[in-house]
Amino acid sequence: ILWTEKKVKRQSFASILVHWAVALSTFVLFFSGFGQLPMYKRFGVVNLPGLGWAGDYPLTLLMHYIAALVLTIAVSYHLAEVLFTRNFDLWPKKGDLKASAKIMLALVGIGQEPASDKYLAEQRLSYLFIGSNLLVIVVTGLIKVYKNLPGVHLNITSIQWATQIHNLATILLLLGVLGHLGAFAFKANRKLIPALFSGKVDLEYIRHRHSLWYQKLLNKEQGKVNNQSPTISG
Repeated sequence: ILWTEKKVKRQSFASILVHWAVALSTFVLFFSGFGQLPMYKRFGVVNLPGLGWAGDYPLTLLMHYIAALVLTIAVSYHLAEVLFTRNFDLWPKKGDLKASAKIMLALVGIGQEPASDKYLAEQRLSYLFIGSNLLVIVVTGLIKVYKNLPGVHLNITSIQWATQIHNLATILLLLGVLGHLGAFAFKANRKLIPALFSGKVDLEYIRHRHSLWYQKLLNKEQGKVNNQSPTISG
């Protein structure tokens, strides 16, 4: 808790960097991936000002590969960090579906939100949905790249399955990202936007909406104070 700033440090610099690496590379993958179909010449996207290059297949393929590399590195780093630090705050917990329903109803004025930890129940479910599809896309994407290497011959059925699963996960991911962004349409969620850049969130917001986490932070600070208190020997 940053008392003088009236803020709470919610994300580390590494977390911010990983988040933006995943977000930006994913958007580039969407754009370049749809360009591989190809769609942009067929639907006249290349005729829009400044987008004439979108129909250049070798260029969009290179963009796709570079973005895929960035995404793979970011996802791998995140998984390694989670396993090394054993920080599972974002992993879904029992009762998250029910809690998410209550949160969504509260956002439209029906009922009260349940007390939340560092992350809302709906954020943990979103993490699972988006993260799972990202993993599927990375794995199937690596298979699709591997089959193009010289001397590699994969079964045509395996290639078809990898392609179809890759495409399905892409559509599901797109829906997940749209839902994730749509959450900011609700005013109650907009207080989290500064954390995407600075890692800090308003203290009053945390005290009100993430009361379980706030209490943990207070207990942690109190524990530090107690440990630093001088002991009196008889």
